[in-house]
Amino acid sequence: MKTDACPVIGHSLMTDDDVYLLREGTHCRLHEVLGAHPVRLHGRAGCQFAVWAPNADNVSVMGDFNGWDRASHPLRCRSDGSGVWEGFVPDCPAGTRYKYRIESGLNGYASERADPFAFYAEEPPGTASRVRALSYEWGDADWMANRHAANALDAPFSAYEVHPGSWRRVAESGGRSLSYRELADQLVAHVTQLGFTHVEFLPVMEHPFFGSWGYQTTGYFAPTARYGPPEDFMFLVDRLHQAGIGVILDWVPSHFPTDGHALAYFDGTHLYEHADPRQGFHPDWNSAIFNYGRNEVRAFLLSSALFWLDRYHADGLRVDAVASMLYLDYGRRDGEWIPNRFGGRENLEAMEFLRQLNEAVYRAHPDTQTIAEESTAWPMVSRPAYAGGLGFGMKWNMGWMHDTLDYFSRDPLFRKFHHGEITFSLWYAFSENFLLPLSHDEVVHGKGSLIGRMPGDEWQQFANLRLLYGYMWAHPGKKLLFMGGEFGQRREWQHDEELEWFVLRYPLHDGLQRWMGDLNHFYREEDALHAADFSPEGFAWIDCNDAEASVLSFLRRSDDSGRTVLVVCNATPVPRENYRVGVPVGGLWRERLNSDAAIYGGSGLGNFGQVEAAPVAAHGHFHSLSLTLPPLSVLYLSPDDGQEAPS
Repeated sequence: MKTDACPVIGHSLMTDDDVYLLREGTHCRLHEVLGAHPVRLHGRAGCQFAVWAPNADNVSVMGDFNGWDRASHPLRCRSDGSGVWEGFVPDCPAGTRYKYRIESGLNGYASERADPFAFYAEEPPGTASRVRALSYEWGDADWMANRHAANALDAPFSAYEVHPGSWRRVAESGGRSLSYRELADQLVAHVTQLGFTHVEFLPVMEHPFFGSWGYQTTGYFAPTARYGPPEDFMFLVDRLHQAGIGVILDWVPSHFPTDGHALAYFDGTHLYEHADPRQGFHPDWNSAIFNYGRNEVRAFLLSSALFWLDRYHADGLRVDAVASMLYLDYGRRDGEWIPNRFGGRENLEAMEFLRQLNEAVYRAHPDTQTIAEESTAWPMVSRPAYAGGLGFGMKWNMGWMHDTLDYFSRDPLFRKFHHGEITFSLWYAFSENFLLPLSHDEVVHGKGSLIGRMPGDEWQQFANLRLLYGYMWAHPGKKLLFMGGEFGQRREWQHDEELEWFVLRYPLHDGLQRWMGDLNHFYREEDALHAADFSPEGFAWIDCNDAEASVLSFLRRSDDSGRTVLVVCNATPVPRENYRVGVPVGGLWRERLNSDAAIYGGSGLGNFGQVEAAPVAAHGHFHSLSLTLPPLSVLYLSPDDGQEAPS
């Protein structure tokens, strides 16, 4: 590595402490010293550039300011062994496009690269970076001061998962996606109406291929320019917060694309990824894998995570594809992977990075959440690192998702033979802090839509889906639903088209959306449905064994308030009269929600709003209710105010 490259004008944002933390792999704010930063030097406005390229022989910055000349603005390599090249360029205003020209004499390598730390990128298919200072006047002070309550583990948490580019489109503008500011107007109104507590965005970080949905990230510090400048995305987050809606960002530290302008083979060497393809290349996604054993790479990823929480006020990160990080043999056959130093398949460096990540996030922002998409039985994913866990706040419950969708896709005539699919999740429901996902992954790649997977005629399909949502919202764990599921979109999700909003003119679709709104609002108001989500004390079976009738009944409870909700699910199209269910207290029980109500598109069968508990023993209780169970329905009942059930 040469250290005698000609500097532009001597200047540096990096201190000795920054260099030390970078090399140690613990720097969590590298974006403050690397990348492009507008500054004034000797009374002259310009931009300070800094890039990590330790194996380069020459690095220069080229862009609009010099006619994209490769040689006129060389950077100087620091002499401290950090591998950082830096320099000041005068007259480089905001919005200026630029790239780094990186050369290595060892292998004749020369490439023009986007800035890994750029705050703004050229709109695809362009691949240049843009100078940006990120100045925004936030209006969400009330939310930020009190969000610890909204993001707490005992709070209601129902996330509406959104792909910004296909939620709605503007027909009169050629079917283009909404801008961030247009989303702010329309998305806030929709989410508020439906009562979701959070919005979770598929990755908004810059990505060259729209069809990757953001999961092939190239700009780890830049929201995609497809929908507007960075400040407009801040505006969207701000508006959601002002409406009392949290924001979760999907974040991808597991792999990255090998596009020639991005991170792969960045300085003529495998800098961010492993050199050996058995460790550094992902066959499932045709992408590179981060080298978590390299200190500077860990610092890069830590800085990206903290950046979105610091600068964009995100309330949490959903970490994608955690299982692919944890297992060295993920998606590989024998002989295609390298065991760890103990001969095992666990990625020890990834384990340590994830613990470091979660400790850094919760140290800096204890009022946020990290959520792992982890699809295996890896233990203690949502347990603290100091106790041997990975340190996440929550984990997606993929087992629940697969079993539940398998069960509900079956003809109700045969559900009694698969009763265990719908009850098994309660055996492990409290082993992690689980979030129940019905995500984008369940409505793509030939799987069809959720409504399309429900059996029966049209009426039964919608009744089944209302039942599924009612069961899901009552099951222990937080909730996530992908856009379009709230109104029963018929078509499989298409990323390059908007949702089928036109179906809301039809009563069954409109009724399903009304059900989702009422379900969310009741879920938020009723402590029993969320306050003890991660504690066995928050759940009790009434009867999990009535496979013959395909009926489930259980209680949800709140430790603090003593509130109780009885949930009864009838998974057949057969109405059941005088169905007896034991309850822990006598007196009047009110029917709070009934998925078969006519306003939701149901048949209107029910219990006239209330039932008196008789002193007739059943299911281990001294009192019981004689209920009418509508077809393919879920009922929520609770004791009349003033007669709470005993804990």
